[in-house]
Amino acid sequence: MHIPETSHVVERLALLRAAMRQQQIDALIVPSADPHLSEYLPARWQGREWLSGFTGSVGTFIITPEFAGIWTDARYWTQAEQQLAGTGIALMKLTSGASVQYVDWLAATMKSGQTAAVDGAVLGLSIARLLETALRAKNVTLRSDFDLLDQVWADRPALPAAPVYEHLPPFASQTRAEKLVNLRKTMRQLGAQRHLISTLDDIAYLFNLRGADVNYNPIFLSHALIGPDRATLFVADGKVSPALSATLAEDGVDVAPYQSAAAALAALPADSTLLIDPRRLTYGTRQWIPATVRVIEAINPTTFAKSKKSDGDAAHVRATMEQDGAALCEFFTWLEQTLADPQRPALTELAIDREITAARARRPGFVSPSFSTIAGFRSNGAIMHYRATEAQHSVIEGDGLLLIDSGGQYLGGTTDITRVVGVGALTAEHRRDFTLVLKGVIALSSARFPRGTKSPMLDAIARAPLWAEGLDFGHGTGHGVGYFLNVHEGPQSISQSAMPEPHTAMEPGMITSIEPGLYRPGKWGIRIENLVLNRPAGQTEFGEFLDFETLTLCPIDTRCIESSLLRDDEKRWLNDYHATVRQRLRPLLSGAALAWLQTRTEAL
Repeated sequence: MHIPETSHVVERLALLRAAMRQQQIDALIVPSADPHLSEYLPARWQGREWLSGFTGSVGTFIITPEFAGIWTDARYWTQAEQQLAGTGIALMKLTSGASVQYVDWLAATMKSGQTAAVDGAVLGLSIARLLETALRAKNVTLRSDFDLLDQVWADRPALPAAPVYEHLPPFASQTRAEKLVNLRKTMRQLGAQRHLISTLDDIAYLFNLRGADVNYNPIFLSHALIGPDRATLFVADGKVSPALSATLAEDGVDVAPYQSAAAALAALPADSTLLIDPRRLTYGTRQWIPATVRVIEAINPTTFAKSKKSDGDAAHVRATMEQDGAALCEFFTWLEQTLADPQRPALTELAIDREITAARARRPGFVSPSFSTIAGFRSNGAIMHYRATEAQHSVIEGDGLLLIDSGGQYLGGTTDITRVVGVGALTAEHRRDFTLVLKGVIALSSARFPRGTKSPMLDAIARAPLWAEGLDFGHGTGHGVGYFLNVHEGPQSISQSAMPEPHTAMEPGMITSIEPGLYRPGKWGIRIENLVLNRPAGQTEFGEFLDFETLTLCPIDTRCIESSLLRDDEKRWLNDYHATVRQRLRPLLSGAALAWLQTRTEAL
């Protein structure tokens, strides 16, 4: 989507406020969400970005006649300050773990008898309940029955129309029939005859289907209703071919129009029991369920199932990591050769995205990037979710640190890696900061912990080397990663802002990132990221233990390290990692890229 100019933002807010007056709305809430609570949104639901110009993937926009503000967390503060400058929109900084702070602000700001509005179709059910309770206490009405953006967004994009396709063996290691049997077993254990799923990656996982309706994530707009004997997939007409529809029907899956999900739920028998996940369903979708139906609330069973990769999945991911690592070696070889060439044209951050994607595209099984590449030189690296644009980017020249966070979607897995490389001469401060972040990576990568440990509890292990020096970073240490699915998935989250709830327990087969960082605004940013796999690590009288297998295969730039800050065991970890990277990537490389790998994996 084209980011609006500041003048366009002012004009759009004026139009919106006029529509609010017409509808007698005193406060409008615009979440960053679609009817499936996706992280990356189809263009049709990027209303917050269209209105404000703020492109971060997280943020809640609230507009009143006198005020406009976006609530977002520390990952986006620097970016939001830049993008909101001159618009009259305030940045409202969310503190750690306070993602619904705006609910308290609304309750404190609105007066008795006033009306707040939000499109219920994109408002999470759990948030809606908090909002209703807080506003009711102030005698404020909450309207959720219409989408005010439709009145002011004249050229609003249509629903995406990309076709749905199968994720086939050998990469799909379990059939949809098997997955449905397992799901129905869990449904029966929970006392539910039927189950409604609206989260797109759960649906794609369950039916072994993929699509391209959302940038970077191979998913498609849909709802699914699982019954005792058959399941219904609600998806827009024309997206599922007749042949695929017939294949699905043989497995007990009927295809119905996307818009017919509401009618299907309304027609449920009065004595039905329906399983829903209140954290993964919108308020509007919940309204489709008749009051006569008994609703059981629990986390989607598929959320657990898809997080625990099978041995077959893990084998494909390892092979994918080798191809991805080889692509990165070719990319970094190109980068160093280009930086060393005095005759070259100016090298910009934009070229990084282009070249790293081209290197991956040459590898078998590559489908697309898994998110928008972050390439930040010097101070841009301190903007956690920075994105270079044609209008605003830096030339990579002189001295400094270049942070590159990128990933790929492959038929055999999803990758996500961050590396920081030195350009020109580095300072002692650069090396100290880099080494402290690396110590955090090594500390958590080396951890052994009881099976079932709540994932947020592991966060402090990666922070400890930074905390010891009075330093910290404003994002989580790790997120779950899908299998040719979303680059961010749950239920596990290694984050100081996540609650250590039972569903966050670490189990064998989960893939998670480890990515501590350190950011000095106006100077530089450092983040080092690998993906790891939970694996069994023995049994003792105290129970079963797990540790991590590092999956990501790419050298860490030893030129940025202050080796005197590393203990012997930390050096040993790094040398062992680099020996593994060399051994596994060497057969896939030749020429200059192979020589680069040999050099960059030499032992400390």
